[in-house]
Amino acid sequence: MLIKIKRKISSLGSEFVYRLALLKHTANLPTLEAGDRKILDDLKCDGIHITTLAELGFDSTAELLKAAYGYSSQMESGNHEDSNEKFPQVYTVTYLPEFATWGSEKRLLNIIENYIGLPIIFHGVHLRKDFPNKSQFGTQLWHKDAEDRRMIKIIIYLNDVEEKHGPFEYIPASLTSLFRLNYYRTYYKLWQSGHLGITDEELNEIIPKEAWKSCTGSAETVIIVDPKKAIHHGTSRTEDRLTLFSCYTSTSPERPEVCTQYRDNTFPQPKLTEPVSNSAI
Repeated sequence: MLIKIKRKISSLGSEFVYRLALLKHTANLPTLEAGDRKILDDLKCDGIHITTLAELGFDSTAELLKAAYGYSSQMESGNHEDSNEKFPQVYTVTYLPEFATWGSEKRLLNIIENYIGLPIIFHGVHLRKDFPNKSQFGTQLWHKDAEDRRMIKIIIYLNDVEEKHGPFEYIPASLTSLFRLNYYRTYYKLWQSGHLGITDEELNEIIPKEAWKSCTGSAETVIIVDPKKAIHHGTSRTEDRLTLFSCYTSTSPERPEVCTQYRDNTFPQPKLTEPVSNSAI
């Protein structure tokens, strides 16, 4: 009991320090361009904004796409129809300049800093290929990410994504806000699962499927999401899906050990045509 009390006191102290830091940094938040205010407003409301590479209009986009499609040619292809649980193939591409440059675009960083409310860090990028699966497991279970209190992940579709490709799916955060019963019901289910995730059937008992938002879209669709705020998953698929995932948190994330996968050897790097320095980002 004493240990639990000490943990609770420590948690409250940490939360106070966090709230104070938010307040102090308010005056230092960068100014947004007029069109970017809509992105920030959507993130604050439902934890997500969906756009396209063309709408964002970054100069580095052409090189990003060229590199992404080039390195994706090294990834697996084949028939996985007999596999119930086929894990995705992931390349860490954080240190490649084409990915680091796009992920560090100043307009993008300004939007993210305004949302997170603190100085931010760009952790890196994964190039990811998801394969067909017959069962719901891993990130196909409904879950919330754990890296930080507020965070951003950017998902870029590199192929057209229909229902058969397993699109990103989420519950608008306004439906599971702190003042709604759904917040506590979903939290309890996630706690029961060890925060590994819950099935479609379990979530449907709390939030009807009609309220779920499936993010189908053409290649170059961009999903900017706070995966800590919005409960989400990737749906089951019968065809491959190719994406880029970028991750951003405050410079002092709540769970720093979860952030290292974008820079360490958790996943391999693709074969390079020339050496790349870690100073790319």
